[in-house]
Amino acid sequence: MKIGYARVSSTGQNEAAQVDILTRNGAEEMFIDKASGTSRDGRPKLAEAIRFARKGDAIVVTRLDRLARSVGDLQAIAQELEGKGVDLIVTEQQIDTSTATGKLLFNMLGAIAEFETDLRKERQLEGIAKAKAEGRYKGRPASVDGDAIRAALAAGDKPAVVARRFNVARSTVYRVASDAPA
Repeated sequence: MKIGYARVSSTGQNEAAQVDILTRNGAEEMFIDKASGTSRDGRPKLAEAIRFARKGDAIVVTRLDRLARSVGDLQAIAQELEGKGVDLIVTEQQIDTSTATGKLLFNMLGAIAEFETDLRKERQLEGIAKAKAEGRYKGRPASVDGDAIRAALAAGDKPAVVARRFNVARSTVYRVASDAPA
């Protein structure tokens, strides 16, 4: 059986093109996630597709980056599939891990996907650093009123009470208290 897996990064994106390609390539069952591919966390349909697959089945994706964006995750997924006797087919990059050439391409393209992700992160950090230097980036606005938390603690309120009052975790109360100016 061919099991299709599609992933888009956000709810604003549409997986229809991937589903169409997977269907044309014989996918009989479909699993779709709307989440980032930088980690396996938060992708319940991927986990479900892997659990669903049986020996002799193949997981089919359109592109390797739809499956994962790090070599570590790709290797872990590949090992998990191999351990179950399940092949991986990547339609747009003509990869089929049931062949030696397919396994080689899988590993090479996985490394390239991770490289692209690292480059994107570097560019983002460079842009943030430049914006900070130009005074255009101030970071996320504070969502916790540290002065109010410190005042409540100084008034003798217990950290758990303060946390409930300000709708924050107790650890936040302790962090704010430890960041208090001397």
